[in-house]
Amino acid sequence: MKEKIRLYIEENKEELFKTIQDVVRIKSVVGNEQEMQLYMKKKYEELNLILHEIEPKYEKVSAHEAFIDSGIPFEDRKNIIGIHKGVSNGKSLTIHGHVDVVSPEPYSSWTMDPWSGDIIGNKLYGRGSADMKAGLISNWFALKALIDLGYPIAGDVQLHSVIEEEAGGGGGALACLEEGFVTDGYISTEPHNLNMTISHGGIMYFRVYVKGRTAHAGLAHEGINAISKMMKILSALDELSEWRAKNVKFDLFEKGSGQSVHLNLGVLKAGDWVSTVPGEAILEGRIGFIPGETREEIKELVQDTIMKSVLGDEWMDKNPPVIEWFGWSTEPWYQDPENPFVKLFIENAEEVMGHKVIMVGRAGGNDARFTQYYGKQGLCFGPIGENMHGPDECVHLDSVVEVTNVLANYIIKWSES
Repeated sequence: MKEKIRLYIEENKEELFKTIQDVVRIKSVVGNEQEMQLYMKKKYEELNLILHEIEPKYEKVSAHEAFIDSGIPFEDRKNIIGIHKGVSNGKSLTIHGHVDVVSPEPYSSWTMDPWSGDIIGNKLYGRGSADMKAGLISNWFALKALIDLGYPIAGDVQLHSVIEEEAGGGGGALACLEEGFVTDGYISTEPHNLNMTISHGGIMYFRVYVKGRTAHAGLAHEGINAISKMMKILSALDELSEWRAKNVKFDLFEKGSGQSVHLNLGVLKAGDWVSTVPGEAILEGRIGFIPGETREEIKELVQDTIMKSVLGDEWMDKNPPVIEWFGWSTEPWYQDPENPFVKLFIENAEEVMGHKVIMVGRAGGNDARFTQYYGKQGLCFGPIGENMHGPDECVHLDSVVEVTNVLANYIIKWSES
């Protein structure tokens, strides 16, 4: 069957590529996913799948310990699930992808239209081409190949097309699982360069407020500059970031991301007029951590670092910085590499592609982490991509073909195992 699958995909890969182009041209920036979801609904209907449209229920998903609030209303934003029923009692499988993408701004940094879907050589360009519309369409095409070839799949196969992964997945993957769409195994086809990802770091966002005292710039000595006060905190957090980068290691993350932990200071806001001493400064950061570290420990570490950095400052002693935690807050995810689901997948992938598959972890988050809350196993495996979240994002089309082959063969093997 392996040869039949490869021949089918090879003979029909132009349809695969054109479909990826179609979806890249849909501007599904997180929060505006419904045009894309209508498209995916039609693609699932073409395969005569049993369709479910899941609009997240805030009261239900927000009670879950893994929920991350995107701040975007759920109304009229739906997840689309298509189910192919198995012919017997084989093992069930979810193949997952998200439709939301990040903004391509600034457009000026691109050398082409970020919504073009242009193909140049082996690369298909555009925002979301790699992250992760190519993987999403590979999922659909792998199942389509087996259906068109008339293969009797033993277990149920669920295709999940979800929203807001980029904003934490609370209204997307988590909402689908909370509605009972849970299977024996779960694959997310994120662009992980044909490696198999079984772990990712914990992630938390924090915000720091520093108070100053406004004054006219010509009387700046009467004011307290919030930017200057914030610099002490910035310096201390930079030192913490450097120390953790050198001393906190997790082998899977070193393989998959090149560095295990990061402390990124992503947003700094202060002042509103050049001739006014700024009375407030706001800093937002993201800290990553490894399995074995907890959210409570990381919170204490960040808070202690900030408060120690301003000790002895008379103004800050009376007006201490205010720290709040918001947005992403997730524990590290680690899937046992000895699990039969994982071992069978890597054996299948190596057999199909004819080369070794590296098992890695990633310092960034993904939706596969939610499986740990349901007692199920999950992993990520997807195509080779470049410049995700950056200008001239693209996906390597030969790797998309390989992912589709691996998925189609694994559907058979897993369902019959």
